[in-house]
Amino acid sequence: MFTLYLAPNTCALASLIALEEAGAPYRIARVDFAKTAQRSPEYLAVNPKGRVPALVTDEGILTETPAILAYVAQAFPDAQLAPLDSPFEFARAQAFNSYLCSTVHVAHAHRMRGQRWVDEADAHAIAAMQRKVPQSVGAAFALIEQDMLEGPWVLGERYSICDPYLFTLAQWLEKDGVDLARLPRVIDHRKRVSERPSVVRALAAEQGGAR
Repeated sequence: MFTLYLAPNTCALASLIALEEAGAPYRIARVDFAKTAQRSPEYLAVNPKGRVPALVTDEGILTETPAILAYVAQAFPDAQLAPLDSPFEFARAQAFNSYLCSTVHVAHAHRMRGQRWVDEADAHAIAAMQRKVPQSVGAAFALIEQDMLEGPWVLGERYSICDPYLFTLAQWLEKDGVDLARLPRVIDHRKRVSERPSVVRALAAEQGGAR
């Protein structure tokens, strides 16, 4: 039995969807960001980074979404969540998820987490970062739209661990102020992922619904 530490409306949703897709046995441990539980001694003992997701396995604890997604795909190969039969194709999946993690999510975080880069008292710097988000996130998604999303799924005909991760970050586009009219393929992908039974279950579980 895995334990997935998550908070609603965070990137942890991608890992939750992957566990559902794989049919993996898991339970959810909620981290209440409103009460800064991510900084509590109890949670820092699980993940010293103070962020979600964290996945507790029999072998130890994993953090970082790309690592958790790759682990789930390899731990449950019958689910066919990654092209494990091809080192090159698997590396391509990792490259896409790394881009989401290192570039897209970081650009998004400038809207709400500016204090990670400048002092909170520097209101002008915080505001400047927030103003930049529609452009920086929009540019990242434009690249995905034009060059990285092969269709109908990220890697082409085969659904993979890239798809729930892209879906998760694409849910934030409206609040990031990105013009959706420029991203028809991304929005179509978001809709199709949302209709998968595993995703419906994961979204309900994320918000505290019954599994």
